[in-house]
Amino acid sequence: MTLTDAGAIVALLDEDDPYHTRCVRTSGELPPGLLTTWPCFTEAMYLLGKAGGYTYQAQLWSLRRRGFLSLHDLSGKETDRAAELMEKYRDTPMDLADASLMVTAETQGLRRIFTLDHHFRIYRLRGGLALEMVPESAKG
Repeated sequence: MTLTDAGAIVALLDEDDPYHTRCVRTSGELPPGLLTTWPCFTEAMYLLGKAGGYTYQAQLWSLRRRGFLSLHDLSGKETDRAAELMEKYRDTPMDLADASLMVTAETQGLRRIFTLDHHFRIYRLRGGLALEMVPESAKG
């Protein structure tokens, strides 16, 4: 499983996104199974609606339905940890979607994230580990 941020999901589906080709190529090189969180899914749904309306949103639903993209539900403990991370990184700042991904990485033992967001270079897991970002050069 590869943890996946909203920006990468949007770029996969929006052919007009400047990172579309890179994200399609990267997704083909990853092991099967992308994992995201409800906050990221919601963000992607919103951004895809703005970019292409319901047609793009329907494609996102299809990714989930086909099992290409799975959604992780945060537990109460994970939600509390997300709040801690948002406080810790408040000067960056860290949004809820990013916090939910970091918490999921910690609890699910994931060390790779499919993202275009440069903030993931700053964020650290418990123990000080950084996530491996793919594609390697993120925007920002």
